[in-house]
Amino acid sequence: MITGLDHVQLAAPPGAEEVLRAFYTGVLGMTEIPKPPVLAARGGCWFQAGTAQLHLGVETGFRPARKAHPGLRVTGIDAYAARLEARGTPVTWNDDLPGHRRFHCADPVGNRLEFLEPDGPARP
Repeated sequence: MITGLDHVQLAAPPGAEEVLRAFYTGVLGMTEIPKPPVLAARGGCWFQAGTAQLHLGVETGFRPARKAHPGLRVTGIDAYAARLEARGTPVTWNDDLPGHRRFHCADPVGNRLEFLEPDGPARP
């Protein structure tokens, strides 16, 4: 039986680790978490905020995910969007999901990210 979501993996081009670290820690405010040594040898980097983990794995022939994306729940969505824009990351608001405020942006390698906050009490 599935009990939860452990992580989401996105692809990244070889050599992008430093720009990804700067974005995911400096812009998004996530914490980098260590990869097990056998996996660290493959490159890439992992990040966490609360219980959400994003793994960025190196992929030869990389193409950014422009449709598929992680949906990251936030609090204070207006302030969070302002934080991203102040750090040079444009956001695109979308009101098509009833009961939520949300926006999308792209990471430095072009992967789509969604940030959302429920209008009322948090849903499970």
